[in-house]
Amino acid sequence: MLFSSPLFLFQFLPLVLLAYYALDRRFGNAVLLIASLTFYGWGEVAMVWLMVLSCLVNWGFGLWVDRARDRGRGKGVMALAAVFNLGLLVFFKYADWIWVSISGALHATGLTDEPLPVLSAVLGTEGFWSQVLINDRGNIRLPIGISFFTFQAFSYVIDVYRRDGTVQRNPANFALYVSLFPQLIAGPIVRYKDVDEQITQRTASMAGFAYGVRRFVLGLAKKMLVANAAAELADHVFDAAAPVSTLVAWLGLLAYTIQIYFDFSGYSDMAIGLGHMFGFKFLENFNYPYIARSITEFWRRWHISLSSWFRDYLYIPLGGNRGSSGRTYFNLVLVFFLCGLWHGASWSFLVWGLYHGMFLVIERLGFGAWLGRQAVWLRHVYLLLVVMVGWVFFRAERLDQALQFLATMFGAGAPSVLHPVGLYVDNRIALALVLGVAGSLPWLPALRARHERRLAEGKMAGGLALEALGLALVVLLLLLSSLELASNSYNPFIYFRF
Repeated sequence: MLFSSPLFLFQFLPLVLLAYYALDRRFGNAVLLIASLTFYGWGEVAMVWLMVLSCLVNWGFGLWVDRARDRGRGKGVMALAAVFNLGLLVFFKYADWIWVSISGALHATGLTDEPLPVLSAVLGTEGFWSQVLINDRGNIRLPIGISFFTFQAFSYVIDVYRRDGTVQRNPANFALYVSLFPQLIAGPIVRYKDVDEQITQRTASMAGFAYGVRRFVLGLAKKMLVANAAAELADHVFDAAAPVSTLVAWLGLLAYTIQIYFDFSGYSDMAIGLGHMFGFKFLENFNYPYIARSITEFWRRWHISLSSWFRDYLYIPLGGNRGSSGRTYFNLVLVFFLCGLWHGASWSFLVWGLYHGMFLVIERLGFGAWLGRQAVWLRHVYLLLVVMVGWVFFRAERLDQALQFLATMFGAGAPSVLHPVGLYVDNRIALALVLGVAGSLPWLPALRARHERRLAEGKMAGGLALEALGLALVVLLLLLSSLELASNSYNPFIYFRF
């Protein structure tokens, strides 16, 4: 079930809100837990058992490591928790890819006469578990959001072991933390220590609810009015059957650069807004990443919950930057190698991760210090060029496609006269690109801060009128987004596949 779907907007969400606020506060968590499992099961009914299993096993690991830690046996429990959680990820997300890669390598080196049979054939297609684990295409099922809820559950066990979080003795409360539907499918990745008190004690106010509605509508508009239109252009260019011109390739990459930011940040806005509607306060996940002036700064602004997860649970335990320079560079490259792998079972994702890791190392080698002395505009150009080239690997399904697209971008494309821009861009898409570029800049927060400062200083009147204007804008965005929904336009979220 998508946030940007009529089913969610006009049926599921109103019913959940009605039940949540109509029933006694004691039943609030029960309502949310039932709603969350229903939300997940709507699109993954065959995989609800995996969500429940992950919740129960990690809840048990939390209790176990809390006791074992005091007896000096916590490391053994942590090892078992790592095997369980990473094992789930490897099996469901990477088993088919690993199997195909091994099969191809064995066949290419002559060790086998024929490629190995598909993994599902090896596992068998008969029986109950085979039917549950294997999809209609003969592949291992990829549960929606498995990377997100697995990281959340595992981080809880780690925090309990480190004494960074309090053990949760109520399995229903822990299951709510893992499965809470606003952030279940595509994040942000929520740390247990950030919401543990909110699970048992939270206050839903009118002001918080109103903020949640505004934030949700903003995210919905980013998705429906900008990301979806940009996606049509990006798909048209990247999936073209014939080679495109250099100009069109850059235009398609610009569209994808806008699409992925507005798609994912829009989802995060909706998740944060939904959280506020129920009294939860989630941390921000994006902070205008395209205004960064280096790759280092970019990763402080992009997908903040993921980058901070890797920092706290992998980079720092590996030694971070506390050892030699060589060790620091190795840690950075390893973390971003795994970051690329986290995004999907593809060589393109691995190259994308290594690419970002390489630029982080280059900046630490002295290029970052040199860059910091240059004009601001040059630093922005550097950041955008590096990030956009990286998005080619992220978008392409295969490495050869990415390399061919990059060759087209840098001069190997067909003549532009054969691919006029007008074939790809209409007024709606052009407006979306303009809005995307404008919305990537923090001028709205700056205007809001200036307005609030002038109101506080008594230098501006008409506060109520501005509030009314803001409300009218929210209503307009909701209306326009609903019209887009009614048109049955392109609508999937990019990060659902992760």
